Amino acid sequence: MRRRSLDEVLALVDGVDGWLSVDQVARLYGAAAAVTPGGQVVEIGSFRGRSTIVLAAAVDEETTVVAIDPHAGNDRGPQEISGYTHEAQSDHEIFTANLATAAVADRVRHVREFSDRAVDAVSGEIALLFIDGAHRFAPARSDIRTWGSCVAGGGEMLIHDSFSSVGVTAAICRELLFGSRFRYVGRSRSLAEYRADLEAGWRSRSGNVGRQLAQLPWFAKNVALKMLLTAHLGGLVQRVTGRKPEWPY
Repeated sequence: MRRRSLDEVLALVDGVDGWLSVDQVARLYGAAAAVTPGGQVVEIGSFRGRSTIVLAAAVDEETTVVAIDPHAGNDRGPQEISGYTHEAQSDHEIFTANLATAAVADRVRHVREFSDRAVDAVSGEIALLFIDGAHRFAPARSDIRTWGSCVAGGGEMLIHDSFSSVGVTAAICRELLFGSRFRYVGRSRSLAEYRADLEAGWRSRSGNVGRQLAQLPWFAKNVALKMLLTAHLGGLVQRVTGRKPEWPY
């Protein structure tokens, strides 16, 4: 099956539950479309398949897409950390149905397991890694460290809810801010892109630190907005800004 265009992919995921905005879909699509035929794409956190469809539709037919998600009713979305066991099987069935409807099921190998237990299910280097798993510090750090070490030189790692989620941002600061391997490329809202091609030397590393630190004011804004929404003060935000606030992503 041929690679789909971005416009076709946007049509495919229209109506599929998930938290990728249009500009984030475009960034993820661009990274996937750039993967050399025969490369390997790994996704941590699939939910109902919005990002999975983007990845599978963008890559060459020779490229493998591995989607890792336990569909266990945990870490489903904003403020949905646990307690959704009844929705777990439904999430899995909808995920499977969405991939079939988009005609990409044959391009995806789903590993229904937690990411820290799925390492042995993937062999070889990863050309593109997309992380949208658990947003708490410990599992987010584990995903970045463990799975990031499997990314090939020059490969890409995209992390959702960067500079938005406290746990994910803290994990980035711990693992990538002063790192010597991944170069911060940019972001589309909270979808941050890193490439495993950071040059050696203090100039490259200090510049990489500076580009990431420059995102922290946006992070502070997101945290403040989340606090207001959690306190049910969204109406106040709307009166001040003139726009209905939404959970930042």
